[in-house]
Formats: sequence, structure tokens, C-alpha cells
Amino acid sequence: MDFIKANLSDLILFAHPTFGVIATMSAVWVLVEALNLRGASLLRLRLAAWVTAICLVFAWVLGGFWYVSYYAADKAVILKGPWPWAHDLFMETKEHLFFIPAFLGFYLVIVAARRLDIDTAARRMAIALAALIIVNGLAIEGAGAIVNHGAKIAVLRANTKAAE
Repeated sequence: MDFIKANLSDLILFAHPTFGVIATMSAVWVLVEALNLRGASLLRLRLAAWVTAICLVFAWVLGGFWYVSYYAADKAVILKGPWPWAHDLFMETKEHLFFIPAFLGFYLVIVAARRLDIDTAARRMAIALAALIIVNGLAIEGAGAIVNHGAKIAVLRANTKAAE
């Protein structure tokens, strides 16, 4: 238990993007099923929509908890480092847009519940929602990587200066 408590920040930092990636991959699954809708693929599409939404919620909750509980220290390090824009641009963007993929995921579940094999408008909506989740997921993952690197490079530069 002490190990988990001592490493909770790191565990969350691994789990948060993992759920985001699984959600993005599940949205790809929805997209493929919707583009090739036949027989049992409707059930698989609905399952993939649920996996997408559930993983987005987990990524959302974990990311929010980590941000509120741990990010202040990293933010200070990033802002003092050579890449302050990693926070100013990328984290600020994530802070204001993080809710969009989750809402898209909730709506995807609602749309996937329809008879997409008959309702072409709903099928097109499922395709559009999945595509938007994929694009948002990739952008958010990339932004997270830049924020992470902003913290890493700030620490590396500080350690290099301290060693000199």
C-alpha cells in the first residue's frame, strides 16, 4: 500500500494516457465497423462505442485528479524551464478542451444504439463522431507528450546547470 501511495502520481500519469489511447483505438474500431457495416458488426460497433466512452471517462477522471492534485509542481518547473510554452499553449489548450472527446463519446453511444444498418444519417453521424474522437485523441496525446517533455527538459537543464 505504501508503494501505491508513494507512486500514485506516476501510476495516474501512466493510466491517464493509456485510457486515452484505448479510447482512441476503440473509436478507430467504431469507424471501421461503421464503414463496413454488415450483420454482427452492429453489435461490435456498439461494444466499441461503449469501450470508447468508458475509457474516455476513466482518462477524464484520472487526468482531472492528477491535474488538481499534482500538476502545480510540474507547472512551476515547466514555466521556469526553456519550454514554458509547453504549459502556456499545450496544457492550457488541454485544460479548456479536455471535455469535448468525452461528450463526443457519450453521444457516440447514443448514436450507436440506433439501427445504423437502416438509418444512414445515424451511420454517418457515428462515422463523424468516431473521426472527431480520433482526431481529438491524437491531438490531446501529442499535447500531453509536449507537456511531459517540457517538464523533462526543464529538470534536465536545471540538473545540468547545478552540476556545472
